[in-house]
Amino acid sequence: MTSDLTDDATGFLTERHLGVLSTLGSRGGIHSVPVGFTLDGGVVRIITSDGTQKVRNVERGGQATLAQVDGRRWISFAGPASIDRDPAAVARAVELYAARYQQPRVNPIRVVIEIDVVTVMGSPRMRPTGVTGTSD
Repeated sequence: MTSDLTDDATGFLTERHLGVLSTLGSRGGIHSVPVGFTLDGGVVRIITSDGTQKVRNVERGGQATLAQVDGRRWISFAGPASIDRDPAAVARAVELYAARYQQPRVNPIRVVIEIDVVTVMGSPRMRPTGVTGTSD
């Protein structure tokens, strides 16, 4: 799915923007927080501290959506989400994050939220051919 991204979408995802991660909270509501993220090989990666609300929500709910917005341009990725605590996976996520944003501070309890992208939506110039979504 992400291999079909338009050139506009690919460029948009290299710009320095935050995204909004949305997960299901313990009471059924939506929990949305701003995050830095990367997309690589069909997987959205978000580095964070273990034990945060977003980590607990992913562990409980197993689904997440990440959206990036800049004016009328937007793109979102949704799919099954999981937490990876493997040091090699965390190191890879940090490397990707540093390339897009900046080197993050040292965090001994860092984990990675991984979203396996199954749905991509976005404004007209962002979405892959045949994918629905509106820019309104």
